[in-house]
Amino acid sequence: MKEYVDEMFTGERALFRGEDLQLRRVIFDDGESPLKHSKNTDAQHVSFRWKYPLWYAENATVRDSSFFQMSRSGIWYGKNITIENTMIEAPKEFRRCDGVHLRDVSLPHAQETLWTCKNVTLEKVVACGDYFGKDSENIKADGLDLYGNYCFDGAKNIEIRNSRLLSKDSFWNTENVTVRDSYIVGEYLGWNSKNLTFENCIIESLQGFCYIENLVLKDCTLTNTSLTFEYSTVDVDVKGSIASIINPLSGRIVADEIGVVVLDREWVGNGQTEIIARNGQAPRYLTSADVELTSGQGHETELKIHE
Repeated sequence: MKEYVDEMFTGERALFRGEDLQLRRVIFDDGESPLKHSKNTDAQHVSFRWKYPLWYAENATVRDSSFFQMSRSGIWYGKNITIENTMIEAPKEFRRCDGVHLRDVSLPHAQETLWTCKNVTLEKVVACGDYFGKDSENIKADGLDLYGNYCFDGAKNIEIRNSRLLSKDSFWNTENVTVRDSYIVGEYLGWNSKNLTFENCIIESLQGFCYIENLVLKDCTLTNTSLTFEYSTVDVDVKGSIASIINPLSGRIVADEIGVVVLDREWVGNGQTEIIARNGQAPRYLTSADVELTSGQGHETELKIHE
C-alpha cells in the first residue's frame, strides 16, 4: 500500500493510474483528473478541489472528505465506489458507474447526479437538484431526503424506504418501483411507468399516478391528491379521501371518501374499474363534458365543474 499523508497535489493527473493507495489528509488542488484510472484507493480526510478526480476509478473508498464545487463531474465510469460521511458540493457527480454506495452523504448541488448508473445503495443521503438518478437501475435507498424535480426519470428496479421526496414529475418512465414508509410531494407523479408500488406512504400530488401499467397503493394517505389515475390500471386501497379521479382504465380503487369521479366510458370501457368509498357515500360521477381543467392562481391545474 502506497501511503500519502498531509500532502497537497496540483497539476493534471497527479496520481494517474495509482494502485493500492492510502490517502490521509491529502488535498488535490488545481489540476484535472488526479486519480484517473486508479485502483484500490482508501481515502480519508481528503479534499477534492478540481475537476474529474475519480474517472474510471475501481474499488475506491472515500470517508470523512469533501468534494468542492469545482470537482464537478468528478466520478464517472467508475466501479465499486463507496463514499461515507462526506460532503459533495459538486454537481453532475456519478455517471455510468457500476456499484455506487453512499452513506451519510450530502449533495447540495445534485443536479444531473447519479445518471445511468447501476447497483446503487443510498443510506442517509440528502440531495438537492433536478434529474437525480436519471436512467439508473438497481437502486436501494433508505433515509433519502431529496429536493429536486424529475427524480429517477427512466430508472428501473428501485426500492426506497423511510425517505422524503419533494419532487415534481418523480418516477416518470420508470419500471419496477417500490416505495415504503415515505413522504412524497409533487405534481404528475409516476407518469408513463410500469409496476409501481407504494406502501404506507403519505402522498400529495396533482394529476399523479396517470398512464401507469400496474399501479399498487397499499395503506397510503393521499393528501390533497386530485385528478388522479388517468389511463392507469390500478389496485388502490388508501386511507382518508381522494379529491377527484379521472378515467382510470381498470382495476379497483378503495378510499374512506371519494369526491368526484370523471368517467368517460366510451374512452376507458364500461365498468372495468371498481370504485368504493368506505363511508358509504357514492362519489359524484361526471363526464369530461361536465368539467373543465383550468389553471389556478399558482398555475396548477384545477377541476371546474359546469353547474
